[in-house]
Amino acid sequence: MRVATWNVNSVRTRVGRVVDWLVREDVDVLGMQEIKCKPEQFPVDAFEAAGYHVEAHGLNQWNGVAFASRLPMDDVTRDFPGQPGFLKGHEGPDLPVEARAMGVTVDDVRLWSLYVPNGREVGDPHYAYKLDWLAQLADRTTEWLQADPDLKLALMGDWNVAPLDQDVWDLRVFEGATHVSEPERTAFRTFEDRGLQDVVRPIVPDGYTYWDYKQLRFPRNEGMRIDFVMGSQGFADVVTGASIHRDERKGDAPSDHVPVVVDLDLDTALDDDRPMIF
Repeated sequence: MRVATWNVNSVRTRVGRVVDWLVREDVDVLGMQEIKCKPEQFPVDAFEAAGYHVEAHGLNQWNGVAFASRLPMDDVTRDFPGQPGFLKGHEGPDLPVEARAMGVTVDDVRLWSLYVPNGREVGDPHYAYKLDWLAQLADRTTEWLQADPDLKLALMGDWNVAPLDQDVWDLRVFEGATHVSEPERTAFRTFEDRGLQDVVRPIVPDGYTYWDYKQLRFPRNEGMRIDFVMGSQGFADVVTGASIHRDERKGDAPSDHVPVVVDLDLDTALDDDRPMIF
């Protein structure tokens, strides 16, 4: 099984690129972030024509997450239990929950597509929201793995955290900024303490996943590594390969993020339809 995550930065704008890439790279399941549309606005027809089912979670023209899968998706969950909400200028409980998390189960693998809040600036209310969001997700992760220690679980998506110094092109540029602050990095490491691991970095130790559109960041390779697949031990045990598809930042109207791909040693219903090699 080949799974991937990609912040597509508006699926309606880039539907052609996304579907072409899915087919060309033989991806079975794609978790998307920043789809920027409601489910009824999602360009489902193009995905279905290529053989993919779609599950989408979007509330407006911002945020939004989705899955496209050639295999059946079960236990579709929009938002994780206890997911914090946010409304600028307001505090307290019962704030609107944004469309930032979606879980599906595919062939006994539990996958979450996550769009972690940006944080904006250190000290901003959105920064506190980001840390709370990650803390609540970490608690749910603990509960999920306590309930099923062998669970093949992957939290994948745009984490908006660069956990290591090498994950930004120049740490001096980010002094005092979000994405590299110690509270954010500590929040990221918490997931490792709770039983998850970055399943891509051991295979692809270097490389960025995001380049801003401004100031020729991509031609200068001034990027960040902020898109991750964090897997449980059960998930990591079946990983056979991983890749960061840098070339998808090239060409006409690319997303500012690129896909991150993980290959799993799992038999699926699709294997019966693929040609045998002797």
